[in-house]
Amino acid sequence: MSDKFAFLPPRQTVLSRRQQIVDDLSNLLGPECLVHDERGLVPFETDAFVACRRLPLAVALPRTTQEVSAVLKYCHERSIPIVPRGAGTSLSGGAIPQEDALVVGLSKMNRILEIDLPNRAAVVQAGVTNIAVSQAVSPHGFFYAPDPSSQLACTIGGNIGMNSGGAHCLKYGVTTNNLLGVTMVLVDGTVIELGGKALDSGGYDLLGLVCGHEGQLGIVTEATVRLIAKPEGARPVLFGFDSSEAAGDCVADIIAAGVIPVAMEFMDKPAIAICEAFAEAGYPLDVEALLIVEVEGSEEEMDTTLAGIVAIAERHKVKTVRQSQSAMQAALIWKGRKSAFGATGRIADYICMDGTVPLSQLSRVLKKTAEIGERYGLRIANVFHAGDGNMHPLILFNANDAKDAERAEEAGNEILKLCVEAGGCLTGEHGVGVEKRDLMVHQFSPADLAQQMAVRAAFDPEWLLNPSKVFPLEGRPAV
Repeated sequence: MSDKFAFLPPRQTVLSRRQQIVDDLSNLLGPECLVHDERGLVPFETDAFVACRRLPLAVALPRTTQEVSAVLKYCHERSIPIVPRGAGTSLSGGAIPQEDALVVGLSKMNRILEIDLPNRAAVVQAGVTNIAVSQAVSPHGFFYAPDPSSQLACTIGGNIGMNSGGAHCLKYGVTTNNLLGVTMVLVDGTVIELGGKALDSGGYDLLGLVCGHEGQLGIVTEATVRLIAKPEGARPVLFGFDSSEAAGDCVADIIAAGVIPVAMEFMDKPAIAICEAFAEAGYPLDVEALLIVEVEGSEEEMDTTLAGIVAIAERHKVKTVRQSQSAMQAALIWKGRKSAFGATGRIADYICMDGTVPLSQLSRVLKKTAEIGERYGLRIANVFHAGDGNMHPLILFNANDAKDAERAEEAGNEILKLCVEAGGCLTGEHGVGVEKRDLMVHQFSPADLAQQMAVRAAFDPEWLLNPSKVFPLEGRPAV
């Protein structure tokens, strides 16, 4: 990958004190909660972005909010940069460390602290996996709605950092719509509580600000999340089309008609072939694009909703309509979609983009994306959350070929700029990280960026928290 993923120069005053820092933190947490040997640090040198790698100064693995507070207080007093880390599933480089930074991993903070069914809420530590919340409350007839494709591994703290979504965010919203409160440790070790089990709280909406902060305002250690009652039933349906444009237009017309399915996912022909080869889900291979539309409710309600959706699809000359007839068929349909990223990784290296566009622009952006791929001589497989226009073009390339990798980066940048020009934005759920950092100038004016950086600096004046991420390195305030 290119040098555009540069990091801030390491603070030599920190590197020169490495052994003292290691000794102090080992005494503070206990040696079992500190990783500092080179071999042990390797798993923390990158995340799912894997475009660049850096060994951190050390890795702290606190077990409680109080220990996180003590670590941050120690680092703040000594101007040591800090990189928060959940499960390392970030696709934008959000958890990649730098040489002078202490990684604060939350993997040991993995307990569900309370399930409060009367208030439809659960209190969990930040290291709890996304899917573990739904598994814990499923016997009681509830679930936690956000469901990223990485939900088996990704954690609630990381979801909050990136405001993650998932296939079912069309109806239920992304993380910010399902977050009620957090316990957060500020850079100087101060512990604050935002929100709670009540549906609303007074004052500024700091909870809304924290959700999506990419680890730059503090470290969330506990979260109160919203629980939702399971629907009476759910039914995914496959729709096959002769073109991506027809599928995109169908999506826009479904939403314009006031019909909100629980999920609406898109795959083009390359993605269909990749996912079917892996999951054997029964996807039709004779179509150019596929929609997975899931509805829920009573049998009568699902029949009525689907009848309206099928009628709209027929106006766009739908070629295949296949309803799941059993729980096993439904699970297979979703297995194919949820496995898309892993299935693609079996056949090639790839960059996963994360732009969002207005639904009215979906068809045009899909066409332009294909043109970009052709111009760069690259294969692009599209699989994404169609209902909210959150696109995930997978740009396939050879990571061992420097020129091929450079072409993939340039194509990805063009696709993201296209999303912005179409009235969308650079990221829907993966965050900015280092991947999109230098593209922020295409989304925001200098005044916009200055105001955002001022808010960030109000929480962290020295820019110690995840310092090389989100904002372009040039034009930052001096610290």
